[in-house]
Amino acid sequence: MAAITQSMTEKEQASMAAITGSMTEEELISIPEFFQGKTVFITGVTGFMGKVLLEKLLRSCPDVGRCYVLVRPKKGLQPEERIRQILDCKLFEKVKTDQPGVEHKVVPVCGDILEPHFGMSEEDQQRVCEETSVVFHSAATVKFDEELKLSVQMNVVGVQHLSSICRRMTKLQSLIHVSTAYANCDRQQVAEQVYEPPMHPRKLIDAVQWMDKDTIDALTTKLIGSRPNTYTYTKAMAESLLLEEAKGLPVAIVRPSIVGASWLEPLPGWVDNLNGPTGLLVAIGKGLLRCMHGNFHATADLIPVDIATNAMIAAAWYTGVEKPSTTLVYNCTTGQMNRFTWGEVERMSHEFFIKNPCNTIARVPNPHFTLSNVWKTCSMAFDHLLPAYLMDAYLRLVGRRPMFVRIQDKLWKAVNTLEYFTCNQWNFRNDNIFMLLNRLSSEDRKTFPFDPRSINWSEYMENYCLGAKRFILKEEISELPKARLQLQRLQRLQTVLKIVALAAAWRLLVKRVPVAHSLWNLLLGWVLWIFQKLPMLARSS
Repeated sequence: MAAITQSMTEKEQASMAAITGSMTEEELISIPEFFQGKTVFITGVTGFMGKVLLEKLLRSCPDVGRCYVLVRPKKGLQPEERIRQILDCKLFEKVKTDQPGVEHKVVPVCGDILEPHFGMSEEDQQRVCEETSVVFHSAATVKFDEELKLSVQMNVVGVQHLSSICRRMTKLQSLIHVSTAYANCDRQQVAEQVYEPPMHPRKLIDAVQWMDKDTIDALTTKLIGSRPNTYTYTKAMAESLLLEEAKGLPVAIVRPSIVGASWLEPLPGWVDNLNGPTGLLVAIGKGLLRCMHGNFHATADLIPVDIATNAMIAAAWYTGVEKPSTTLVYNCTTGQMNRFTWGEVERMSHEFFIKNPCNTIARVPNPHFTLSNVWKTCSMAFDHLLPAYLMDAYLRLVGRRPMFVRIQDKLWKAVNTLEYFTCNQWNFRNDNIFMLLNRLSSEDRKTFPFDPRSINWSEYMENYCLGAKRFILKEEISELPKARLQLQRLQRLQTVLKIVALAAAWRLLVKRVPVAHSLWNLLLGWVLWIFQKLPMLARSS
């Protein structure tokens, strides 16, 4: 893979200086000073990144003012109850211990990004628009296979509603829109710029508003073109629409790649959902996923969630302090700075799930990436579905409900949506990320680290696997000795079954193939000869 130059040329640096101003490091205020007393408005706070962002702001910017968080009622829970549940999770233990009463800074606002003005009441709109200085917009549907209509409403129309609200904010200094590095996955080289979409976003919005579901579903493949799913397509549309709708506003776009568990803060390996790589790791650890379509040598552009949120906070600070005259885009990726491959994911996930196994496993973890469709198909049939049917048959015999075939069906639906990203790789430019890193003070670099060159991938993956055990599977680390004994028993059983299967296969071959029968007799003759000679060799020694 062609390498991308990591440091800007003198010409690029001069151009960037002209765009962003010429304040020296000494003249810039620190990130905590910038957020001091400021009111922040966050969408998507119930999501993975939103939670980590909120925790980091509260912990590392202790003098931040109110944090208005947009939350919709869900499953009978009101916004206040949902936020209370979030603040009670392990992620917020440290900040609540260090800053008693900090949760009172978090003010839930009832609303929905699908609605005009985010569905907020007139009173809430007035409060938010009069007080807010910094906006983080991370709300979106992250389902790769989401229906196009809903994906457009959430990811594209949501940006229209966002821009409308932000134009009424009298104190607005920064608007950070969270996109994805794969918004432009239809091109190999991805610069830190907003690309022209295949059609104007407003035309897309108009089309999905009057078309019925069946028509939209029929046209989806043609509309998204060379992109793999509706998620990447609508995120690209959202960027383009934001550039137009929010013209004149202090906007920056942050594009994380594949977001994974936390690297360092507030605790290594924290994760709270099965999206993306976490689902793969859990399936590998349980012994359910053993073969997947993917390029062993391709870049696995994982970005820890705390690196992504630190970059978002730093981008908000830079936008508010330097006031760049153009919308800056930040590719928050690792591939060109600290390369990690899917082959290393395969090796490390196997190593660390053998070292720290899950409490209950179906089979011994043994993952493989392959580019061979034939090998993948054979593996699905004989290494996934056949064992699943056999295990379900056993469960029926003992009077229990079968589940392994159902699990395999769900697993492969999820795996198929990720294979586009495990089979391909991209070159992402990171000039603005480097510029932002260079503008931080030494103290801010320590408090808000987002330089992926510092990641030790082996340590990160071990913490990730442990995090999947602790936070997703709810398994205690104290139970590891018992889990290791169970794994050892399963390994011995697997070895015995392999020997029996090989012996049965060889016996069948010996009966049917004369050459194999002769070889078998020859092998037995050698074995008998060796055993006859052993006493003589023992006496001579």
